[in-house]
Amino acid sequence: MKRARAALWAVLGIAVVLALVAGGVALWANYNKAPLPIDDRCSATAGGRTTTVDPEQARNAAIIAGVSVKRGLVPRAASIALATAYQESGIRNLDYGHADSLGLFQQRPSKGWGTEAQIMDPWYSTRSFYREMEKVKGWQTKDINDVAQAVQRSAYPEAYRRHVPNARTLASSLTGETPASFTCMVNAPKPADPDGMKDFLVKTLGTEFIKVARTDSALTVTTDNPVQAWVVAHLAIANTASYGLASVQVGPYSWTHSPTSLAQWVGTGPTDTASEVKLVFPGPTPR
Repeated sequence: MKRARAALWAVLGIAVVLALVAGGVALWANYNKAPLPIDDRCSATAGGRTTTVDPEQARNAAIIAGVSVKRGLVPRAASIALATAYQESGIRNLDYGHADSLGLFQQRPSKGWGTEAQIMDPWYSTRSFYREMEKVKGWQTKDINDVAQAVQRSAYPEAYRRHVPNARTLASSLTGETPASFTCMVNAPKPADPDGMKDFLVKTLGTEFIKVARTDSALTVTTDNPVQAWVVAHLAIANTASYGLASVQVGPYSWTHSPTSLAQWVGTGPTDTASEVKLVFPGPTPR
């Protein structure tokens, strides 16, 4: 009887420890606005740092970074916007918030940011943020937290600071500053949708930067320079969950999606020679 009782207490002790560990991991993920280790995820690696987000955050981060590229802004602009979105919404397009705050940046219709429908459009809200950011004198060199606060006028003026390292890593990758640096793992992506991916890229980057051609189950995207090619590649990967992307080719470098692990870019040689990107989607399943 004593042995059985001891064994029961041991099992209960292990269960409590596991519950505490799981709760701690969940709290850590929530605090850092990051996915749990077992979840679908995307990662950016730049400057010796890796930042992990979930597919929803990755898509929104791609919009934020892509709009900055379309506007001709330096990568620092995307760092400022991403640090702001991290703090305000966890890089999620929320339909709720304090008072009438909404969207990625928790903008308020009552403060002149636009209608509810406009603010809930992530492209619109991102453009609105950049317009206000560009009015901040010296935004290109001022402290990122302080620029974000100048735009947002938050009751917590230092809150953006802790998100700056992650924002910089995402911005460096998604603006093409760091080539071959973004990857995603999605266990069950949506069905292949080349046309949806094309529409996303054109809406985000504009036809003045990219030309997209559709051939069977692939898109060929032509850009003006290699940096823009890496922007396209990384933004496409960030949308693997939405459009079922299978692989990407940029010059001698290739990426192939894995549903079970974060696939790495494969290739050798210079990363600044190709201005064309090939995006391949799964074809129909053979009968």
